[in-house]
Amino acid sequence: MNQTIMAVSPPSSLNSLLTPIQTQYNLPALAGCIVTSKGLIAVGAVGMRKFGSDVPVTLNDPFHLGSDTKAMTAFLVALLVEQGKLQWDTPLSKALPQLAAQMQPDYRRVTIRMLLEHRSGFSAESWPPGQTFQSLHHLPGTPMKQRLAYARMILADPPVNPPDTTFLYSNRNYALLGVILEQLTHTPWEKLITDKLFHPLHMTTAGFGAMGTVGKIDAPWQHVFGSDGKPDPIPPGPLSDNPDVIAPAGKVHCSVEDWAKFIQCVLRGMEGRNGLLQATTLQRLLAPSPGSNYAGGWLITDRPWGGGRVYTHAGSNTMNFCVAWVAPKRDFAVLIATNIGGDRAAEACDAAASTLIRFYLGSPTAPK
Repeated sequence: MNQTIMAVSPPSSLNSLLTPIQTQYNLPALAGCIVTSKGLIAVGAVGMRKFGSDVPVTLNDPFHLGSDTKAMTAFLVALLVEQGKLQWDTPLSKALPQLAAQMQPDYRRVTIRMLLEHRSGFSAESWPPGQTFQSLHHLPGTPMKQRLAYARMILADPPVNPPDTTFLYSNRNYALLGVILEQLTHTPWEKLITDKLFHPLHMTTAGFGAMGTVGKIDAPWQHVFGSDGKPDPIPPGPLSDNPDVIAPAGKVHCSVEDWAKFIQCVLRGMEGRNGLLQATTLQRLLAPSPGSNYAGGWLITDRPWGGGRVYTHAGSNTMNFCVAWVAPKRDFAVLIATNIGGDRAAEACDAAASTLIRFYLGSPTAPK
């Protein structure tokens, strides 16, 4: 289904609300938006693509979503469930039969649901024993072949907890979901998410990895805070983001307007309206198992300003930061992104989210 996402009327500008926060926290750039099931309500982007330059960000500029990619990978999993190619309780022994004999015995009974909820028993460490950021960048073959090699590594590494007993957040879970998607469809994850999500939702700015072109300032550069408290720019390039083996767990970038198109699709499903997914499938994806508060790429909690249950997730590759808050009972979501990482960036994004929530919902409370 080709689902066009449009606002009811032109969105208002958030720049006057975002600029003081961008200045206070000394961020290179800050972007944010408000979205409902009807479309984009307000959006803004302030600051510079590269700290120290005179090239301002635009509303069309992509920002790195980090682990907020996980909700998109989970969406793809739900599509395969809806098509009958997977079930929520399909075990790894059946989802990856070619690896069943090699994997640790406990992993054979790990299900798709356990991976989606970070209850597989995987270590929280992204890199398997004996591997590093650098070595995983230089695995041979295509990204699809590299991810299959990575799957063999992590499935040979013993679990740190018995499966389905403990929540332990790990990129390994969503990297492995990406491998399952690829093996079932014989399609690279990048093409699958582009064909099944980005194109139908007209997310024209969506891509993967560090934003921009080497030697140019044609998109926001990534940054880290230096010892002097100022942002240090990180040039775009092949080693300026995590390796492709964990791309399904955190390598999407897009503009906040395009991110809002995905969130609008999620909000519509939460409210019972069919779209790229049947509403019942999406609601099952986002329903945590008893005793769990994580499902389908979202941490689930309660907030008075959200009228009860809300969904949230932060994302960072250490050189960017973003956060999403989705309140289906208020038909409301706020998305914030900046092109710098670290604790100060996280604080700034929380401050921006709080400001927009107070302004649009009249709530005196912060999202935390």
